[in-house]
Parts: sequence; C-alpha cells; structure tokens
Amino acid sequence: MYSDRIIASLKRSIVASKLSPYDTHSSTFKNDNNNNETIKSVDRVKPMAPQVKSIDQLTQKFDASFGVTVDDTSNQQFYSSYVNNTTKPTNDSSNQQINSSIAKNNMFNMLEMEEEPDISDAEVSLMRKVLRTQLVHSSHEVEVLRQDVNSPLHSVKKFEELNLSPQLLKGVYAMGFNAPSKIQETTLPALIAEPPANMIAQSQSGTGKTATFVLSCLSRVKPELQYPQVLILSPTNELAYQTGQVAMQMGQFCTGIEFRYAMKGELQKGHPITEQVLIGTPGKVYDWSRKRGFFDLNLITCFVLDEADIMISLQGHMDQCMQIHRYMSETCQTMLFSATYNTEVMEFAEMIILNPIIIRLKREEEFLINVKQYYIECYTLGQKYASICNIYGVVSIGQVIIFCKTKWTAAGLGAKLAEDGHSVGYLSSDLDIKQRLHVLKRFRDGKEKVLITTNVCARGIDIEQVTLVINFDLPVTKSGQADCETYLHRIGRSGRFGKRGLAVNMVADDKDLKVIRSIEEHFGIKIHKLDSEDLDQLEDAGK
Repeated sequence: MYSDRIIASLKRSIVASKLSPYDTHSSTFKNDNNNNETIKSVDRVKPMAPQVKSIDQLTQKFDASFGVTVDDTSNQQFYSSYVNNTTKPTNDSSNQQINSSIAKNNMFNMLEMEEEPDISDAEVSLMRKVLRTQLVHSSHEVEVLRQDVNSPLHSVKKFEELNLSPQLLKGVYAMGFNAPSKIQETTLPALIAEPPANMIAQSQSGTGKTATFVLSCLSRVKPELQYPQVLILSPTNELAYQTGQVAMQMGQFCTGIEFRYAMKGELQKGHPITEQVLIGTPGKVYDWSRKRGFFDLNLITCFVLDEADIMISLQGHMDQCMQIHRYMSETCQTMLFSATYNTEVMEFAEMIILNPIIIRLKREEEFLINVKQYYIECYTLGQKYASICNIYGVVSIGQVIIFCKTKWTAAGLGAKLAEDGHSVGYLSSDLDIKQRLHVLKRFRDGKEKVLITTNVCARGIDIEQVTLVINFDLPVTKSGQADCETYLHRIGRSGRFGKRGLAVNMVADDKDLKVIRSIEEHFGIKIHKLDSEDLDQLEDAGK
C-alpha cells in the first residue's frame, strides 16, 4: 500500500524529537532553550501531543478521560483502529466489528455531542491583533454604501498624497506601511480632509484598520495643547493596550504628542490629564471624565469606537459609550469600526454618528475562489489518519490546520501525529488566552507545522503560511445540518491574502456526504471526490 511507504518516509524525514510545546506529564510549556516556562495549570487540558509508546498507553489515557474500562473489548478495537489502521480497510469481519463499535459505543456518541464552546469575540480579536505583525496585502475591494454627495470620495496610492507631517510620515514608514491598504486608500483622504468626516467602517484585522484611525487622529493633534484631544475606546483592556502600542509606534517621531491609557489604576485627584491621546475602556473613561473630572469630553476633537460589535455584546458598554459621546462637541469627528455589519451594530452607530460615510469590505465568500476543495471517503478513524499521512507525504504543504469536532478527538489525533514525528500544536477552549497566544505564535513562527484545533481557531485567526485545511470532522449544527458559516470560516484559514489554498473534507458516512452536498448547494460550488491512495491525483490537487 502507498500509505505504508509514505508513513515510513515521513518517519525518516521528519525530526522525531521535535514534538509539542506541551510537556508530556505537566501543564508547562517548553521554550526554545529547552527550559520549562511554567504557565498557569489548567486541570482539564489534555497534553497537546503526549508521547504514546503503545496502544495500551493511548487506550489508558483515553479511558481515563472517558470513564470506561481498559478491558472493554469493543473500546480496545476502537482505539486500535484509531492508532493502527493505516491502510485502506477491507470488508472483513474485524473491520466491520470496529465500525460497529464506533457506531454503537455510547461513550463515543456522548462525547461527540460535547462540542467545543465558542471563545468570545474579544478573545478572537485580541489573537488577531497579536498575531498580525505587519499589514496584510489583502485583495479585498472596498464598498462605499453611503457618502456625502457634495464631497465625493477619492482614493490615494501613496501616503505622501495625504500631506502628513514629516514626523508622522516617518512613523508610518517605520511600521512597514509602504503603501496604503485597500481600506486606507478610500478612508484616509476623507478622514484627514477638512471639514473632517464621520465614518462607520466594517473591517477585519490585518487590513490596516487600526493604523487608519490612529493616523487620522494623530494628524489632528495639536501638541502645544496639553489636554486630551483624541479618545479611542476599546471593549477590553487587552484590546486597548494593543491599539495603544500601534499609536505610540506611529507617533514615536512626533515631538510633543503624549499618550495615556485609561484602563487600570487611579489618578490622584486634582491632577488633570495632560496627554493629548487617551486610549481606554468605556467604564474607566466615563469614571475619569464624568465622575472625577480628570479631563473635559467637550474638548475631544477625534472620537473612535473600535470593535463596536464586541462593545455592544458586553453588558453596560453601549450605554457608557452613548453617555460619553453625549458630552462631546457636535464638531467632534466620530469613527466607528466593527468586524460585523449586523442590525444591532448599525442601529447603535446611527444613534451616535451624524451623516457618516459608510464603508465595508466585500464578503468573505471571495476566499472560496482561491481554495481548491475536495472530500475523501474515510470509514474509520484509522482511515482518516492514513489519508492525512498520504496527503502530507505527497502534497507540497506550508502549514496545516486540522479541525476536529471535540477536544478529545483533537488530543488523540495530536498524540498519534506527534508519535509519528510531526511537530504538532493543539488548541482548544480549555486553554486560557495566554496559552492560546503562545500556541498560535509558535505556529505562526513555524515551530509547529501542524495545528490541531476545534472551532476555537475557525474565526479570523489568519496565518499567512497556512496552505492546507483538513476537516477531520465536518462542521454541523446541533441538529446535524451543514454549518455553512463555520465551513466558510474554517477553509478561509487557507487561501488568504490572494494565495491559493487547499481544503480536504473527511467523509465517514452518508450523513457526511449529505453535509457536503448541502455546502455545495449553499455556496454554488463543486467539492470534488479525492482518492487518498492515488498519488497522482493528490499531487494534482496540491498544485
């Protein structure tokens, strides 16, 4: 069989010692110097990729988690098929018994129902910001939904066309912005022009959104006036801090412009704020301005609401934002940015922003054009694993994300891949934000080539080197219907930024095939069948 030859080749070619950043027996990470950097222990987290020496060890580890006995014959067969069934299955009775065990095993069915909860939008946004180290050259086009007919929008191709100060322009280039992104081309001329325009913009991370409003705000600051002139609100301390880092970096050469965070700690009464740029959360800003009088909201000339969709979802933030805006001058320029364009966001925006220009990026379905999509019929977990090995052995791959329905499946798959010498990262909702960022940074930097995850990683975690996405389990709703939105988010992890991507779906039965057909119908696409044993077809798929 091809699979045996490819797996043997993998074992020879991949450095087996480079395993997961998780230690086998403790909740610690290993850094690059092989020293253990202890991170807060999470009792429920399973090892990212434990070193499993035998099928018995894997069985015991799984049984300990699932609460079943080791000597249960059907479970032994189930685990054996998962680890050892690396060839195309036959129709013999033993294989049928394994499949029957999987189908009838109450423990397995119960765990399949225990799907991963979504992480918060705020955490997703924070991970995007931290992972994005430079501007993405996105192929997204900008749609202008509303503009002032008396002042039509025009675009710029160079930052020099904006008549920025030499100091601010120097900061822009120091950040690696050589030319405006798509959204910057359209929005910056309107935001910097006189009189200033109000704006509502939909924009994902990586499109230059934060730099857009920071650049616009800094261009209006008068350094000789020592009081807050710019107010930028973010829904969480972490997001505010990330925005502040961008602002300080861009304004590093602007003499006299200073920055302050309104997040933690208290100011002494009688000591007004003298910094021109204030970045914080709604609660702290409201406290400092209205309750303690540290600064005058009426003197703010630029007001930014970032991550508005998250702001609305957090209790109390929307009311605080409206209260803050109420005390500002009518001439204050107001900008609102949101990743989504739902009715709630738009109603909120329309309440506080007068005559805005409304801009958004075109829909994410465009990513489907850049992604080749296939499905492989895999009737057992062992067959799924063999297919992954075949693909990985033949197709030229940068980095891979494998999506599983449950964290238990993800942990078991990671164990087997690590045992076979792959460098594997593991991501689930059991990890806290610090641990998730650690895993994602390692994956972004190429320290792990394979990331096994649940839907935690489906939304918006963009890593440019990802060329292959594998749906080990197809995304379905609780009622068993095709979850087309999650499918879009998942395969959108490849084919980003104008690059070609590959998505492979594992189909185990007729229900899965029905899900594939539903996805095809929903998006008006064709997902082609792929034979994982046909090396020529695999090679063609990866081209």
